[in-house]
Amino acid sequence: MSLVVKALGPLALVEDLGRPGYGHLGVCPSGAADRASHRLANTLVGNAEDAATVEVLLGGLRASVTTEAVIALTGAPAAVNVAGRPVAFGEAVHVRAGDDIAVGAPTHGLRTYLAVRGGFAVAPVLGSRSSDPTTGLGPAPVTVGDELPFGDDTAGDVPGVDAGTAFVRSGDLLLRAVWGPRDHWFTDEARTAFTAKAWEVSAEGDRVGVRLLGSALERSRVGELASEGLVRGAIQVPANGQPIVFLADHPTTGGYPVIAVIRDEDVDHLAQARPGTRVRFVCERRTL
Repeated sequence: MSLVVKALGPLALVEDLGRPGYGHLGVCPSGAADRASHRLANTLVGNAEDAATVEVLLGGLRASVTTEAVIALTGAPAAVNVAGRPVAFGEAVHVRAGDDIAVGAPTHGLRTYLAVRGGFAVAPVLGSRSSDPTTGLGPAPVTVGDELPFGDDTAGDVPGVDAGTAFVRSGDLLLRAVWGPRDHWFTDEARTAFTAKAWEVSAEGDRVGVRLLGSALERSRVGELASEGLVRGAIQVPANGQPIVFLADHPTTGGYPVIAVIRDEDVDHLAQARPGTRVRFVCERRTL
């Protein structure tokens, strides 16, 4: 029982919800860049939310199944054909042994998630089946000719889920964040500008992070920090004043001040943002 890969776009990775808890060893969590879409794909086929899916960057995947299976695709919306016939995006689809599955380029967004009933049962590393292409930890990026095995839990009913929730946002983004921990390293004018003006997603981005372009944020003090721990959604501001928002494969530590941290559920939206997308932030103070 497996998915046989016949063609690929720019990148396809096996991902689950990551391997948290190893930051002290310098191991980042990784996992799906858009966790909400990953979870939904698993829900559609009746998996646990942490089952492994295939994260497809900008479409181009073509593969066949060696056995009857149930699949679903979520995230960046794309045309999907099974055995040469169009099928619904964001819904569970039954496929027969030998059927070809073809995923087109998404109309918007970056990452489409393919789930199969039973999950993809590649070998786990540190308790996770997630690939981190930056460090090489976990399964290697998917290549043509790979056979990705299915897990055993392939029987039972498939739950009904509202397909309308399967699509990622298009257009400008408004992202919720909390200030700090180092917002006091920036002038009052910089903090005001951070939320008052729109930022643009640059072309320099990957699963590590997204660079934002706009008016440089001025610091209120000189010098550098000792390295501090980083989390997904942390907005670090290097010396050039242009923010970097960290995603799934972020480094575990960094020495530039973090002006704010995006709420976890909103990081999913930024992980789908194409270059040129305009981003605004609304920030609040942390509450205990």
